[in-house]
Amino acid sequence: MSGVGRIIGVLAIVVVSLIGCTDSDQDLENAQATITASDFSSDVKIISSDEFEGRAPSSPGEEKTVNFLNNEFQKTGLEPGNGSSFFQDVPLVAITASPDAKLRIAGKGKTVSFSYGVDYMAWTKRVVGRSSIAKSDMVFVGYGTVAPEYDWNDYAGIDVHGKTVVMLVNDPGFATQDSLLFHGNAMTYYGRWTYKFEEAARQGAVGALIIHETEPASYPWAVVTGSWSGKQFALVSDDNNMSRCAIEGWLTLETAQKLFKKAGLDLDKLKESAEKPGFKAVPFGLKASLTLENDIEHSNSRNVLAKMVGSERPEEVIIYTAHWDHFGKAPDMEGDNIFNGAFDNATGTASLLELAEAFMSLKQRPPRSIVFLAVTAEEQGLLGSSYYATHPVFPTNKTVAAINIDGLNVFGKMNDITIIGYGNSELDDYVTAAARHQNRTVRPDPEPQKGSFYRSDHFNFAKRGIPALYTDNGIDDVDHGPEWTLEQMAKYTEERYHKPADEFDPNWDLTGAVDDMRLLFEVGYRLANETGFPNWREGNEFKALRDSDMRSGGGVGSHQ
Repeated sequence: MSGVGRIIGVLAIVVVSLIGCTDSDQDLENAQATITASDFSSDVKIISSDEFEGRAPSSPGEEKTVNFLNNEFQKTGLEPGNGSSFFQDVPLVAITASPDAKLRIAGKGKTVSFSYGVDYMAWTKRVVGRSSIAKSDMVFVGYGTVAPEYDWNDYAGIDVHGKTVVMLVNDPGFATQDSLLFHGNAMTYYGRWTYKFEEAARQGAVGALIIHETEPASYPWAVVTGSWSGKQFALVSDDNNMSRCAIEGWLTLETAQKLFKKAGLDLDKLKESAEKPGFKAVPFGLKASLTLENDIEHSNSRNVLAKMVGSERPEEVIIYTAHWDHFGKAPDMEGDNIFNGAFDNATGTASLLELAEAFMSLKQRPPRSIVFLAVTAEEQGLLGSSYYATHPVFPTNKTVAAINIDGLNVFGKMNDITIIGYGNSELDDYVTAAARHQNRTVRPDPEPQKGSFYRSDHFNFAKRGIPALYTDNGIDDVDHGPEWTLEQMAKYTEERYHKPADEFDPNWDLTGAVDDMRLLFEVGYRLANETGFPNWREGNEFKALRDSDMRSGGGVGSHQ
């Protein structure tokens, strides 16, 4: 070939390459353009309408919700995500405690009684008609934490078998704002109520009560009563959950103060002691009694799965997930008694439909498959995602990443986007690149004390080693700035979070939600077109599990 011929050949390759790149970029942009505020708003309005009855698991509201999602996924042309089915059955048990139960504390020559819902909240995960503690010795165990990596053991030197432990919410780091203590202001898993009840059971306690305070809990008492009254759903272990404490619950701060005063103890001084290494548990010299009469209902709920099959490596999947459930209806509540859950999480559920439409509009399907997973019973303790994580349809070592959506921005355009758990995984880099295309920046969680990384469905994927991404709306509102946004977020938590007031608002500014969905689409699109697998950062607690799973070549997963 002559020199001129070689030049022409090289130019032809370059031109073809550029055209391919342009076509790919244009395909991405065209797909993103299908994500619109009007379509999104319409779906949010439907899913959060009174007709769907608050979307409680195993209710008529569930039937309407999962059938709606099934139909909408089919309309986009997606295939069933679980073999020949769009559903994955999730066996649940619902335990409803009688609300007239009294917590009785005896000692110092007198017995005092506390009322359900007003002074305390309690339930049991044990699948029994009656669960009780009777004259159980009470012990204050600080934060109720055993954390070897921090050389911390609140149970050191005391045997709590058969006893009732009382503990503080959140972490010592939050209480002291000491960046060298645990994770400082950022809650660790040790600060979550789920961990505290689990550890109490491991220690042999029969009762476990957490002292509620709004700031360290990150929500008011009304959220406690709304979240833990009525039916309490659970997955069922082989022992019918008998390894759990007989009684789990919360005390109001006022109830706790009365309790400590009755025991002749100073709550404030003991809190200060609990914030320091070497804390020793303190017996109250009091005995607790409480009996819960329970209605037991076994039921079947469903996760909804749909997939777009990849063109080259269909066994490798990127999973978008959002929880479809909320709290249903409260028949005994006066006035509006439907927990519509518009923001939490009709927005996330509707986003799956928008993302599905966008991916199916691509002219060229990516090599990897895209899975859309709407999970049940998140509000009951991340149960649907927990069931999927332990019964995965797709092999864990073929699952490239999980992208979780729980509450989308309803406040307007932002100059930034928040990554919950920023610094945990290489997925941060994908968000940063996509944000740059929108002239936005990435920021870590502005409220790490809330422990949000441990409070949504991505966490169950992380616990299996799968890199999991959870973004939140930014705080630097284009028109109003960060202070205004934080005020709006706080107002939502105070007035609407887990309350009937979380309803669709036609005045929402959904332009920011559209930006975020388009950003998350780009993240998934890029992952689906690559050959590599992102991982956790060095030092992350989930990295060893992921590395082992990838080496094994036998990631768990089969059609369920």
